[in-house]
Amino acid sequence: MSQVFATSTFPASTFKLNNGLTVIHQQIPATPVVVVDVWVRAGAIYEPDMWSGMAHFLEHMIFKGTEWIGPGVFDQVIESCGGVANAATSHDYAHFYITTAAQYLKETLQALGDLLLHATIPESEFNRERDVVLEEIRQAQDDPDWLSFQALMETVYERHPYSRSVLGTEAKLMEHSPYEMRCFHRCRYQPENMAVVIIGGVEEQQALDLIHEAFDNFFPPASFPHLYEVVRPQIKEIRRRELRLPYIEEARLTLAWTGPGIDHLRQAYGLDLISSIIASGRTSRLVQKLREKLQLVHDICSDFSLQQESSLFTISALLEPQNLEKVEDLICEEIHELMIEPISETELRRSQRFLCNDYAFSTETPGQLAGLYGYYFTVAQPDLSVTYPLQIQSFQPLELQNIVTELLNLNHYAVMVVQP
Repeated sequence: MSQVFATSTFPASTFKLNNGLTVIHQQIPATPVVVVDVWVRAGAIYEPDMWSGMAHFLEHMIFKGTEWIGPGVFDQVIESCGGVANAATSHDYAHFYITTAAQYLKETLQALGDLLLHATIPESEFNRERDVVLEEIRQAQDDPDWLSFQALMETVYERHPYSRSVLGTEAKLMEHSPYEMRCFHRCRYQPENMAVVIIGGVEEQQALDLIHEAFDNFFPPASFPHLYEVVRPQIKEIRRRELRLPYIEEARLTLAWTGPGIDHLRQAYGLDLISSIIASGRTSRLVQKLREKLQLVHDICSDFSLQQESSLFTISALLEPQNLEKVEDLICEEIHELMIEPISETELRRSQRFLCNDYAFSTETPGQLAGLYGYYFTVAQPDLSVTYPLQIQSFQPLELQNIVTELLNLNHYAVMVVQP
């Protein structure tokens, strides 16, 4: 085992075990609670196209047991200890977490490790759980926000894996087999792809000893269909797509630009700050102009999603259909204004305070910290998670102006319209 880093700026200690597993530990003596959050580089971007939806389906099947833990037994173990457990899958990762009292850490961690390393994926449970996932897909297809988002991702990312729904499709799910899922599991759920984040009322050596015991005996890696290298997506024109959903009451407009991945983190953070300046909070530019003053939208917001390979910058509005064209033009005018006129110091400081305060509020609990460190493990490296406030505070108007000019090209973006 080696310690990867422990710096004055990063409050946790990171270790690499002999088998390649990453461990991130931070003791918080004041709390009797421990959070264990296991992050795996096994999201939807790691699926071959023919196995679309496999990563999310596997998340369900992990809880169906091992040779030693039957279906439903893990939940009984966690609940008998007064704990909670859950999981989630995204494009870049899957993660599984438990919250428990420190005195129950050994038994709950042992059970979680067994599930993640030794999932048997029995055929009988596979067929039953597939029906659960199929129902999840059907419910999503009745959700206008999900339909709009998925259509946007397809429009922006086209042939890149980010364009695929994490849920998969009904047709693809019906083609999956337990054998294929075992191959995916035994390829991706390997120690070099995994980090165990443990935060709360547990000392470092105790945490390491328990993780050594629970995460030691991985299955041998399985063969896996070749993943073809996909060129990072770029939008070189204005792409438009429209959905008609007669059951909605108001139109939805989204403008989207692809942004840099984790390898250009400074620019990515700059886009996050620009997003706040444009449409976060009542005093932001588009909220003031389009909602408060002109009353052309019912609501408007901007969002920046940092992803491993290509991030996403969006501006979204709820509005009446007759205002769609005018609102798009005014949004583009505001972006053009950012290109030709530097942001004022007052506006910049307001948005910097907003983002730094939001970061502080989102890193108060062991669960929030575990999620932050684990997410950065899957897309970059854990210590970068704590650099965000200093990076945000260091931006100056000219640098942001250059980022807008370079990345928010008014001839290269996607438009998603959903109308009644």
